Amino acid sequence: MKRSVFKSVARILRNLGLAVILLLAGPLMAAVTGQVNVSRSWSEASRASTGLAPDPAVVREPVVQVYGARAFGWRGAFAVHTWVSVKRENATEFSTYEVIGWRFWGGRSPLVRRDGAPDRRWFGSTPEVYVDLRGPKVEAVIDKIEQAIQNYPHANDYKTWPGPNSNTFTATIGRAVPELRLELPPTAVGKDYLGATTLAARSPSGTGIQLSALGLVGVMAGLEEGLEVSVLGLAFGVDPLDLAIKLPGIGRIGGIDKPQRRLQ
Repeated sequence: MKRSVFKSVARILRNLGLAVILLLAGPLMAAVTGQVNVSRSWSEASRASTGLAPDPAVVREPVVQVYGARAFGWRGAFAVHTWVSVKRENATEFSTYEVIGWRFWGGRSPLVRRDGAPDRRWFGSTPEVYVDLRGPKVEAVIDKIEQAIQNYPHANDYKTWPGPNSNTFTATIGRAVPELRLELPPTAVGKDYLGATTLAARSPSGTGIQLSALGLVGVMAGLEEGLEVSVLGLAFGVDPLDLAIKLPGIGRIGGIDKPQRRLQ
């Protein structure tokens, strides 16, 4: 009897160990391969523009872009930081909306707006563009985005993990504005946080559904996202339409870059 109990406990511990290794393999690889720099000081890290955004002096039409870049320091091994930028027709600059944790810890709302270049490095990390939407009808999309920002339920709350954080904010905007067709990467930890009492919602792209318990465990299926399973905020998935796989800490492997889209 004791031997049987010992074997059962040993099996459980072995399975837990394998699960931990599986969850941490991607973040460890991201750190080892140099995708994350944990040695630099935030005061020395670049916040320079990367040239990914159109010049408002040249592109007069309305534009919406959604960006993401590796989080600062050790958090970057696990997650990206995301933000939403808009430019109305004939506007001379972009307005960027994002959630920043240290504002909350300093006693202020973590939800902030800043005007200027939307494509700046996130303290040394080069951003990627997840959405680039242009055209005459984008003006109405910006109206919906700004309304969703006003209605954001966690404007005065922040938790690095499991949420609500910067990725919770961006995912919430995506759900409210399905025209974006926003597919966030598996490294957008916090995108699956739906709130303390909500268990089901649209996927961030608006093309599917997801179930999630406090952002700790969940499943999502959508035309844009494919199928994702998240454990402790770390997501695994496959996107059969784009022939891609998704891994925690690493991100999306395979598939094609989605082109700029226009709403005429």
